[in-house]
Amino acid sequence: MRTRILPKMLNSEVEAYLEHNDIIIVPVGTVEMHGGLPLDCETVISEAFALKMAEACDGLVLTGLPYFYAGATASGRGTTQVSVRQGIDYLGAIARSLLRQGFKRQIYISLHGPAHMTCSPMVRDFFDETGVPILYMDMMMQMQGSAKDIISMEEVKQNPRAFMEKLDSMFVGAYDILGRLEDVPVTSEFYHTEGQTVAAFDPMFKLAYQSGSVGYCFGDPKDHASTTAIKSEEHRKEMAEQGKVMIDKMVANMNMPKVVEDLKNLKAFEDKIMEKYPWMPAAYNSK
Repeated sequence: MRTRILPKMLNSEVEAYLEHNDIIIVPVGTVEMHGGLPLDCETVISEAFALKMAEACDGLVLTGLPYFYAGATASGRGTTQVSVRQGIDYLGAIARSLLRQGFKRQIYISLHGPAHMTCSPMVRDFFDETGVPILYMDMMMQMQGSAKDIISMEEVKQNPRAFMEKLDSMFVGAYDILGRLEDVPVTSEFYHTEGQTVAAFDPMFKLAYQSGSVGYCFGDPKDHASTTAIKSEEHRKEMAEQGKVMIDKMVANMNMPKVVEDLKNLKAFEDKIMEKYPWMPAAYNSK
């Protein structure tokens, strides 16, 4: 296959793919301040993961979705903020188009923490409307599960920044996967050990999952984030190589062939459920 990235394909290549498979992975990103990394870093890492996941399960990738709800980084002049509601509607329109095109197994992913506020409502509403189960994979949750053999709790205890250092390497590795390594600046300016200006409100923020408890924004660009110092082009390349290895390990741990097979089996299961309970929204809407 010449490419798995749908916008880079010819229409005839998409049609040929859909003759034997129906999987598409949709990375949902942001453009927001992020210390010493480019504003689109959470888009890029989601796209890099999506590409590796698609390779693992013979899927395609729909790229080019960087403008969604950013959250507390709205205080940054470089952050493009889109409301949660606007994001849900836009992503839902894309999902419906993809279904019409023939992509029956759709997987939405993001490493942006608050992305669940956009993606989760969309996949639930989409099922009620169409009867087709589509999936959201929260990559922050995957970091806690599929990355367990990449970074241990003991390692974090010994070095509290260990998690962020490895995550930063994965960001750099993602740029390399997409052929954009030089977009990552060589800089030590954005590494610091200061606490967040909103730290006093952490107990309230933790009352719900990932930015879903209360509206707020960061008081200083340093709040998001203290990024690992990249000392030279050689150091940047070293981080990229380490990051790519970690991304590959995480994708292997996700077992994407099983994920897409489970989606297929879930659709068959739900079809029977809707026959049994015709008052369900999806069953009613299909009449």
